[in-house]
Amino acid sequence: MDATEATAKSWLTDFFDKDTKSEIQDLLKNNPEELKERFYKNLEFGTGGMRGVMGVGTNRINKYTLGKSTQGLSNYLKKTHPNDDQKVVIAYDCRHNSDTLAQIVAEVFSANGITVYLFSELRTTPELSFAVRYLGCHAGIVLTASHNPPEYNGYKVYWSDGGQIVPPQDGEIIAEINAISFEDINFNAQNNLIHHIDKEVDEAFFEASVQNGNFNAKGKDNFKIVFTSLHGTSITAIPEVLKRAGYKHVSIIEEQAKPDGSFPTVASPNPEEPAALALAIKKAEELGADMVVGTDPDSDRLGIAVRNLDGDMELLNGNQTMVLMTKFLLDQHKQKGFQGNEFIATTIVSTPMMEQMAKAYGVEFKTALTGFKWIGKMIKDFPDSNFIGGGEESFGYMVGDFVRDKDAVTSTLLACEIAADAKAKGSSFYEELIDCYVQFGFYKEKLISLTKKGISGAEEIKQMLKDFKDNPVKSVQGSNLLYIEDYNTSVVKNVQTGEERTIDLPKSNVLIYETEDGTRIAARPSGTEPKVKFYISTNAELEKAEDFKSVNSRLEAKLDGIQSELNL
Repeated sequence: MDATEATAKSWLTDFFDKDTKSEIQDLLKNNPEELKERFYKNLEFGTGGMRGVMGVGTNRINKYTLGKSTQGLSNYLKKTHPNDDQKVVIAYDCRHNSDTLAQIVAEVFSANGITVYLFSELRTTPELSFAVRYLGCHAGIVLTASHNPPEYNGYKVYWSDGGQIVPPQDGEIIAEINAISFEDINFNAQNNLIHHIDKEVDEAFFEASVQNGNFNAKGKDNFKIVFTSLHGTSITAIPEVLKRAGYKHVSIIEEQAKPDGSFPTVASPNPEEPAALALAIKKAEELGADMVVGTDPDSDRLGIAVRNLDGDMELLNGNQTMVLMTKFLLDQHKQKGFQGNEFIATTIVSTPMMEQMAKAYGVEFKTALTGFKWIGKMIKDFPDSNFIGGGEESFGYMVGDFVRDKDAVTSTLLACEIAADAKAKGSSFYEELIDCYVQFGFYKEKLISLTKKGISGAEEIKQMLKDFKDNPVKSVQGSNLLYIEDYNTSVVKNVQTGEERTIDLPKSNVLIYETEDGTRIAARPSGTEPKVKFYISTNAELEKAEDFKSVNSRLEAKLDGIQSELNL
């Protein structure tokens, strides 16, 4: 008997329920390959939580893997807050089994004597982040797999500051989880400790979102928005927030308004994918709308389409929306007068344009590893600093610090404010973006994401990244290599002089090449999906807006050339 089979058979004891044991018996008899996929490893509780395919097995999302994580977290809360009445808040999204799994998680917490506030229906991730501090909780959990395919679910953990767990809590929680067995899970709920919540927290969150995202833009009365929740949670928040901010012409894509974990109208509920917003863009053309907004299932990412110079709807990428949102917020703060402690933030694989903008405005620029938890950590680590806004290339943005994670609800309102204000001035969202390129440099990015599933896929990703590191490029499109940034070793090396300096960030499996002309190529494995990602950024001067189309075409061709050169 091999180790995988032995692990599977350990789930045949009386502790596990009848359906689980029956399914394992069937796999043992009829499908050894599937059994191996499900039991060859433990689904890792990473530095923010868990995400994986639902089903029976140690490498799957189910009541036992989530129960074990919850038991470990309960033990940690008891150890770190022995004199407190521990409290947690739980939210869940539209995915299959999210409501059931959320209830099980609530029961395990309650079985350990921890008070639980459980949203009575699905809610957005940003509202969960907000609720942690609003309710004075020690931790928060959201059951979501973001924009992963329908067969996935997940479990994200938030700490008392409303941000995702970061060092040292993450490692300490993981150690607690790894120290227990499945049989240590306490499923004996104390139902009197589970309290359902909804309207009070909703009202507070809506009010805070409007307060942070509404800038009394002119032109709202004739600004037309088409909105799609892509079958997710944002339907519970965004229409109401837009209404309260004064937007009267919001058309909702009804075919996608009902929460549905099968995501029946899209191949992927990911607003980064143009196909996901196809129905909304079609409706926008019919109505002559100014903007399309779509969000992912848990409403922390947003995709925006606006009219380009030819009047056609064009989906912007996360870097583009981040740049214009940040500039708008900087302008608002500048009008009031900078206090000298402001900062903006982004991640190491996002556009370098954010740093150029910070320099131009004289505010501090901070950069973090990929993942919004690191931006949230900045706010906690620098309490005397004022976070204006920031985001990452993967369509996430955070306005101020009232939510400590990416927030598609408030960001949607902010985007509409920018566009309505621009329209009232005879401009547009797109033209304002071009003006940014003129002021700060025209930076253009491209993401190449390769999916590699299963055991063999994981090995393939590992080999691709090894090859990328072991065989560094000498030049890119005729520009010589200047720097190699290796976040695994925390070293930046100038390959021309041999000079090295230390990267003051936690170690991470990321490698970045930078050439003499400022072209950057980053490679990293996804932390949440079976993918390897390559991020390419290049730039050029844009002397005047009238030159945008020609320079854009030149940069587009350069990005395609780099992709070809790297055999991606």
